[in-house]
Amino acid sequence: MNKDQVKGAVKDAAGKVQQKVGEVAGSKEQQVKGLEKQVEGQAQKTLGDVKHAIKKP
Repeated sequence: MNKDQVKGAVKDAAGKVQQKVGEVAGSKEQQVKGLEKQVEGQAQKTLGDVKHAIKKP
């Protein structure tokens, strides 16, 4: 795994937590921020996957 894959996975997980906290607290704003963080994390992880595939012999 490269650093983009790791950072992306961490952002995705943090976004899921933030979304759930928003749901429990009844905060639409936190839910949306959590979803945004998930999308950002998934995109970064995908970038890392592509980088890994390119470097792979």
